[in-house]
Amino acid sequence: QVQLVESGGGLVQSGGSLTLSCAASGRIVNIYSMGWYRQAPGKERELVASTSGGETANYADSVKGRFTISRDNAKNTVTLQMNTLKPEDTAVYYCNADVVFKNSVDEFVAMISWGQGTQVTVSS
Repeated sequence: QVQLVESGGGLVQSGGSLTLSCAASGRIVNIYSMGWYRQAPGKERELVASTSGGETANYADSVKGRFTISRDNAKNTVTLQMNTLKPEDTAVYYCNADVVFKNSVDEFVAMISWGQGTQVTVSS
């Protein structure tokens, strides 16, 4: 199995900044992409940002120019720097990874893993 552990959520005023971090652990063979999704109350989960490593990154239109995703392939971590936060950014943020790992019998398993979520609240 693969575990994704997020940290860095909290309460911030509008215009403020937060940094979310996510670390993947387990018998990881390869991680193809890592990203962040969010889900606000009463809404569907949506992609915030994702990266396959290197210079490639995708962002939701609503966060372009304000959020930056970065990944450390050696450490299996992904970070989301969130600046100029708005009340509409309030949501539970989930880390996501497209990963291949070895199971208990050394078989290669490919799956999408999710973190437990971290709350981000932006007050107006």
